[in-house]
Formats: sequence, structure tokens, C-alpha cells
Amino acid sequence: MWTDEAKIVAGMALFRLVAGSIEVTAAFLMYKFQRVETAFQINALLGLIGPLMFIAVSSLGLIGLAGRVSYVKLGMIFAGVLLILLAARR
Repeated sequence: MWTDEAKIVAGMALFRLVAGSIEVTAAFLMYKFQRVETAFQINALLGLIGPLMFIAVSSLGLIGLAGRVSYVKLGMIFAGVLLILLAARR
């Protein structure tokens, strides 16, 4: 039987596999269409999907850590994730 921690890690891994599959599919689509405009549009969509996957995986990780890490440390982790997202903005 799976523990709660194993389920969270499996969920995190699944999100990353989905994100990777989307990236690889996008690369093939860019190559298939052979147009800069289309490739740029695909890349823009990836720019939206990437942070969403990052937030989803980070959220699962925080849920898994919630019972073992102090609120101060959870706040610091959340602040770190927020700073990464802010720094990645254009």
C-alpha cells in the first residue's frame, strides 16, 4: 500500500512527466510546421504552461512538507517560489 508521501512524490513525478511530454510534443510541432510565427506561438503557450506546472509541483511538495516543516520554513519556501516566478516575468 502506498504511503501519503509516496503518493505525493508520484504526483510530483507525474506532473513533471506531463510537462516534459508537452515540451517534446511542442518541439515536434515546431519542427513540423517549419514557420517562425507558429513556433513563436507554440513557445508562448509553453511559457504559460511551464509556470503552471512549476506551481503545481511546488504545491504538492509543500503539501507533503506541511506536517513536518515549521510555518516559518514553509513561508520561506513559498516566498522563494514567489521570487522565482517574479524574477521570470518579462
